[in-house]
Amino acid sequence: MKQVGEINAATDILGDKWTPKLLRFFMHAETVRFCQLQDLAGDINPRTLSARLVKLEQHGVIKKRPTTASRCEYMLTKKGKDLLPILESMHDWSTKYASA
Repeated sequence: MKQVGEINAATDILGDKWTPKLLRFFMHAETVRFCQLQDLAGDINPRTLSARLVKLEQHGVIKKRPTTASRCEYMLTKKGKDLLPILESMHDWSTKYASA
């Protein structure tokens, strides 16, 4: 049986309210812009969004790529793509038990 301590790396990344919600937008898009994430997430504060993106970049989950002098886009790294099955499982579990 795996020890609880072995899930710390995943919970460090996915353990807040917004991060899993933001990462789901990368499931069907190769790249996503800040304003797209803000629109899709709805009620996220821009500072919170910025902080989450910085954290994901520091963890090597996403990569930031400038498109113009004032715009950039974000894409999943290999490490980030490896999180997608976890997010899909979270979605399936939520769908199954949301009304329970």
